[in-house]
Amino acid sequence: MPISEKAAFRKKLISLILPMTLQNFMFSLVPLSDTIMLVSDQDAMSAVSLASQVAFVFSMFSMAISSGCSMFAAQFWGKGDKQSIERLFGYCIRLLLPILVLFFGCTMFMPEAVMRIYTNEPTLIAHGIPYLRIASFSYVCMGLSIVYESILKNVGLVKQCTFASGVMVILNVCLNAVFIYGLFGVPKMGATGAAIATTISAFAGLLFCIYFSLTKKIVSLRLKYVLKTGIKLRQRFSKYSAPFFLNQIIWSIGFTMITVIMGHLGNDAVAANAIVTVIKDIVSSFCYALGAGGAIVVGNELGAGRLETAKDYGRRIMKLCVVSGILLGLLAASTAPLVIRFVNLTPRAEHFLFIMILMCSYYILGRSINCTTIGGIFSAGGDTKFGFICDTVTMWAFIIPIGCIAAFVLKLPVLVVYFLLNLDEIVKLPVVIARYRQFKWVRNIVNDMETDEV
Repeated sequence: MPISEKAAFRKKLISLILPMTLQNFMFSLVPLSDTIMLVSDQDAMSAVSLASQVAFVFSMFSMAISSGCSMFAAQFWGKGDKQSIERLFGYCIRLLLPILVLFFGCTMFMPEAVMRIYTNEPTLIAHGIPYLRIASFSYVCMGLSIVYESILKNVGLVKQCTFASGVMVILNVCLNAVFIYGLFGVPKMGATGAAIATTISAFAGLLFCIYFSLTKKIVSLRLKYVLKTGIKLRQRFSKYSAPFFLNQIIWSIGFTMITVIMGHLGNDAVAANAIVTVIKDIVSSFCYALGAGGAIVVGNELGAGRLETAKDYGRRIMKLCVVSGILLGLLAASTAPLVIRFVNLTPRAEHFLFIMILMCSYYILGRSINCTTIGGIFSAGGDTKFGFICDTVTMWAFIIPIGCIAAFVLKLPVLVVYFLLNLDEIVKLPVVIARYRQFKWVRNIVNDMETDEV
């Protein structure tokens, strides 16, 4: 690659991943603020951690749609086809609407049943019910924001999305303090207050997305495209996005099953897992950004028909994800002594937490490579079936069965169960790397889609 092209690549990738890293980091501060502010009440903290898994599953549904949206938007943008991006935008919102209704209905009207999926502890269920009822409103705002941001990032408004996320997170942290502790004359509401703060801040985030969409006037959400979309776009979107959608859903449900298994191993295990999950997400902020940014950079080149350039970009991103995965894994493990000093858990829970954090070192390396390849490079070229098969087999044929047997049949120690449940990112690495080297992801998926036919 000539020096000028290398400089252009670095500039473009940095302009994407730095704001996205900051955005992901700020998003991870939301559950962190809940955890820190509720840490004096271990049961409330554990209950919110479990209830928040509903938001996690919902976000995976929403992100599955937005990832398919990003896959096509990146190539359309590289092709210079704005009208198709608007049609795509409307179609993705239409796909999202029934999901919004489903999650809102379940958490608003059946919160106890939802909590019983994650735990059988009466105290945790009691804390989780009011949290879910209030948080149900946040899912509507969250889902719409995720799809909105997917479009905005692909048309160059990454900084605006980061700004919106920053305001949302700051608002969430401030409101957490107000509603959880009862500041400025507001009643002290504990876990319920955390739900109120989350809902208000999610609504603010959506308003910012709408504002930037309207004022920048690059692409707009048009009702006519929500109501009706051309058959060629629907067929092409289904072909490449359906496996990705199923992958996200099956993986997220499997990931939630890990929380379910941990949730039935006692309050100490739940509390430790709640904190280490937040640490993983904070440290993984760069991994997620590299995958998302890589998908846009590679997708732009594929959409423009520059396949060799896209392949070269993929190689450079792959090297970066390996190096960053090693460094981030070591960083996560090094936080163990510091975290233990600031938590207020039982001695047994603190012991679990310390060892779990150390286990993050190998997990983060695997997550870095898999996020960048499966969720980034592969999806940029529509190579989504592989990720679906790989993640489904890993999670449901290996991790979940072994975890259930270890926890409920063999009744192995908590830390042994946790170790087994966190092998999913490592088990699939050899197959993922082999798939990357086949370069089946190097393809243009919008080259024959004319605007008037979409």
